[in-house]
Amino acid sequence: MRRGSLIALLREVRQCRICEDLPLGPRPVLQAGRSARILIASQAPGRRAHASGLPFDDASGDRLRDWLGVDRDTFYDPALFAIVPMGFCFPGTGRGGDLPPRPECAPAWRHAVLEKLPDLALTLAIGQYAIAWHLPEQRKVALTETVRQWRSHWPALLPMPHPSPRNNRWLKQNPFFEAEILPVLRARVAQLIAPGS
Repeated sequence: MRRGSLIALLREVRQCRICEDLPLGPRPVLQAGRSARILIASQAPGRRAHASGLPFDDASGDRLRDWLGVDRDTFYDPALFAIVPMGFCFPGTGRGGDLPPRPECAPAWRHAVLEKLPDLALTLAIGQYAIAWHLPEQRKVALTETVRQWRSHWPALLPMPHPSPRNNRWLKQNPFFEAEILPVLRARVAQLIAPGS
C-alpha cells in the first residue's frame, strides 16, 4: 500500500506520464474521495472528457446519470462517487470507436487508488475491461450473459454495458437491463448517497 493521503496519491496520478506517446498526450481523468460509497469502474476517458478533465462529460455520461437517477452535481461529488477507469487517459480512436485502455495504467495505479477508498459499498463495472478486472472469472463469458447474471454479484457489484450511444442496439435487444436492473440500481444508489448512510 502506498503511504500518504488519497489527495497526495491523486496528485501523483495526475502527473503520470507512463503513456507519453498517446495521441493527445497524457491527461489522467478520474475522481475519488475517501468517503465515496460508489465506485464507477469504466473503460477510459473519451475525447471530451480529456478536453474538460471531467469523467463522463459527454452523451454517455448523460445516460449514465439517468441510469443512476442523479444530477450532475451529485455525480461529480467525489465524496459520493469515485470514478476510477481502467485507463486514466484518452487512448485515441480506432476504426470502431475509442481504443482500449492502455494496459500499463491499471497495474500502475488501480490497487493504490482503491486501497484509499475504504467505504465503497457498490462497484459498477462498466464494459468488458472493467468486468474482466473486477470479475476475472467472467473474462471468457459474453457481456450479455454476465449482465444477465447480475444477481450473482449484487449488492456489492453490478456488471453493466457501457452507456455509450453505440450501445443503443444492445439496449434495444436486451430490455431486461432497463426494466429489471435500473429500478433496483436507482434505489440502491439513492440509499448509498443519502445523508448519514
